[in-house]
Amino acid sequence: MQKSDVPSPAPPDSEDTALRRAVSGKLLYVFVLGDVLGAGIYALVGEIAGEVGGAIWVPMLAALLLALLTAASYAELVTKYPRAGGSAVFAERAFGRPVVSFLVGFCMLAAGVTSAAGLALAFAGDYLSVFLDVPAVPAALVFLLVVALVNARGIKESVRANVVMTVIEVSGLLLVVVLGAIVLGRGDGDVSRVVEFPDGVSAGSAVLAAAVLAYYSFVGFETSANIAEEVRDVRRVYPRALFGALLTAGVVYVLVGLVASIVLPAGELSSSTGPLLTVVQATGIAVPDRLFSAIALIAVANGALLTMIMASRMVFGLAGQRLLPPALGAVLPGRRTPWVAIVLTTAVAMALTLVGDLGELANIVVLLLLLVFLSTNVSVLVLRRDRVEAEHFTAPVVLPVLAIASCLLLLWQQDGTTWLRAGLMLLVGVALYLLAQAPWWRGSEERAEVASTSAP
Repeated sequence: MQKSDVPSPAPPDSEDTALRRAVSGKLLYVFVLGDVLGAGIYALVGEIAGEVGGAIWVPMLAALLLALLTAASYAELVTKYPRAGGSAVFAERAFGRPVVSFLVGFCMLAAGVTSAAGLALAFAGDYLSVFLDVPAVPAALVFLLVVALVNARGIKESVRANVVMTVIEVSGLLLVVVLGAIVLGRGDGDVSRVVEFPDGVSAGSAVLAAAVLAYYSFVGFETSANIAEEVRDVRRVYPRALFGALLTAGVVYVLVGLVASIVLPAGELSSSTGPLLTVVQATGIAVPDRLFSAIALIAVANGALLTMIMASRMVFGLAGQRLLPPALGAVLPGRRTPWVAIVLTTAVAMALTLVGDLGELANIVVLLLLLVFLSTNVSVLVLRRDRVEAEHFTAPVVLPVLAIASCLLLLWQQDGTTWLRAGLMLLVGVALYLLAQAPWWRGSEERAEVASTSAP
């Protein structure tokens, strides 16, 4: 990697913003790590084992490499244009068409609220039932309300809560790794399973199918692009925090995949709805079910919080671009958080918990995010001709090219039903864009702009 050679670099924090710059480089690293090390690994190990057999670590490693390709594009564009809105801002600059910017932003927004809805249902499922026997949907709605209150309190408070939850969820994954080492040390387990693939399926096909699932465990890093305006010295700290968090997550995931395969056969893993809890139980070491279930619940809660932070900042950014009503960019006085956007995204996530299950929602999230990543990787190439008066990260040109190819490959793996559901969501996005152009909607623009920029 190299830095762009431009004259007279501007100070990293010189841009005006209505949001508070309260996130340091270390907090950003933990923010990204917490978002990547979320519910995916706790829920998807069994699904991955069902596709690839005992060689769980192989698609995990493949998914890490694919994620790093797109992360390089984000590192360049975020440090070049450090504004809230992320992928939508990049698309607007690259293609110069508001409708393209809106659809990219809408894909990201739809993926975020859909993911949060899925995580809410996961929170209200088997892990919660260890503590409380309550109906899943009402519990999911209450959970989303609590997440919204933390989000509205402030980005600094939200990221600090993320620090605590990230430490806990990483501790849970490290506990799995340590227990696996103990199993190996006493001569139990079966190391040969880590290179076993399903019978009757080529290794390449199995790895590719499992990599699509594993990729979901790594998405989340794009969330950080939407808090760029709230990071101090963003151009210097962002690439290190992003790549460092992804590599840390990758190492943990590979180790967890190895341990899971050694401790349990693929068939037992794939049949479990709480695969890591099943692994812990199979070690024979006295770890209370309540303890590990609590850790899993915290992991899910952390992922939902960071996802809803992203979604609300995406609405804020789209409102700033006049692709959504400017009133949605209003910030809470004192706290300076986008409260209207938080209310809207929380309401949509609550609605989605009523109409979908976790598996369906997860598949839609992956497809929508791949469309966003495809746009971002194309944007980074288009914007190479746009020079800015600030030093920023620059990725070798081969990386976004390979990233584009990887997105197309993973999109090819999605089934028709998932494409149909995602397509319907995109049609809703087109309808919203057309409504946003209506004169009666545009009429309040000036009043809303004053309201959104006059907060202390």
